[in-house]
Amino acid sequence: MLNNTIKQSFKELITNRYLTVLSVVTLVLALAFVTYILLVVHASELQLVTHYTAYGVTHLYRSQWYYLFTFGGFALLIAFLHITIAIKLYLTKGHPLAIMFAWMGIGIIIFAWVTAFSIINVWSPV
Repeated sequence: MLNNTIKQSFKELITNRYLTVLSVVTLVLALAFVTYILLVVHASELQLVTHYTAYGVTHLYRSQWYYLFTFGGFALLIAFLHITIAIKLYLTKGHPLAIMFAWMGIGIIIFAWVTAFSIINVWSPV
């Protein structure tokens, strides 16, 4: 039953060209971001600032270099979830809401890329 539902959802996705293109763009953008992270991040003894708070004793909290790999995992998770939810929205609510949600996924991945780029430039300036 679940397998049949997934097949039906992808058949509906392929009939809508605009949503299919946005889904492919989201997936390609996420894979490009993961590739960028894998190529740029290297092992280092330097710790990077992961978050800031005004409430703690130390305002800057640091983590190891492999923390940057979580950005790639985040991009893949966002791509998968936004494509899946956009397909479900297309089936239940219609075209405009699904398109908006697909564009929102692309925006989140781009925002994550800009954030990771900024952290990487502070961590290892070129």
